[in-house]
Amino acid sequence: MAAMLLGGCTARPTDPDELAYYLENRDPMEPYNRAIFGFNEVADKVVLRPLAAGYRTVVPSGIRIGIHNFITHLKSPITILNALLQGEGVRARDTFGRFLTNTILGMGGFIDVASDAGIPQHFEDLGQTLAVWGVEPGPYLVMPLMGPADFRHWIGYSIDSFIAPPGYYIRTEYGLKGTGISSTLTAVDWRSNNFKTVDELRNSSLDFYATVRSAYRQRRAHAIRNGREPEGNSEGMPDMIDFDDMDMDMDSEFPPEEAPKEGQLNE
Repeated sequence: MAAMLLGGCTARPTDPDELAYYLENRDPMEPYNRAIFGFNEVADKVVLRPLAAGYRTVVPSGIRIGIHNFITHLKSPITILNALLQGEGVRARDTFGRFLTNTILGMGGFIDVASDAGIPQHFEDLGQTLAVWGVEPGPYLVMPLMGPADFRHWIGYSIDSFIAPPGYYIRTEYGLKGTGISSTLTAVDWRSNNFKTVDELRNSSLDFYATVRSAYRQRRAHAIRNGREPEGNSEGMPDMIDFDDMDMDMDSEFPPEEAPKEGQLNE
């Protein structure tokens, strides 16, 4: 893995036209990435998607929303830390206010009282912080079971996961089993709330791998700039999936061919 990463870290062209092409199409590890992407596709279709469908069928919508709110709530300390490291004092203040509000009034984060109170929600991570500090993204990667990232994002995610208070507590108290359960719940929550979106994107893409890569880069650039870039994108593509954090459609419907029979949904 290290050898492939080093091989992908080639110098940027200096010619403006060549640089533009390089920035748009750089994927020095594409054969490896496509292989891992194919593996992730199989894992999604065989394991994660059925789990998400069952989760949506069995668990009432209100409880799913509460679980999603709690998972999002646990990301607050990392967002506060990285907002401060980026000099984003307003974002740190907002996130701290949300954290206190939802902890005290929202049953520990299961109810999003802060949004009802008009406190905006932000997400920051160490990968974004490194980008603000001028660290280059490095090669595009597709990680097994984790999806797309660049090297900078992957390093930042690894450190964030290690130092985050919830992750540290689960790791020390429950070990690998607890970490696995936590990661699985997070993945099922994300997939269940993007059930229709992911399926439609997959079915409408001529090259799903290239679509995901482009969507990841657009949304990651948007996140790094904290939404300050002009609306839209240079390729004329619509906003797609944010593979880091999304406000998800909790009530999106199943595709007609896979809709549960009447009476199965307890929503």
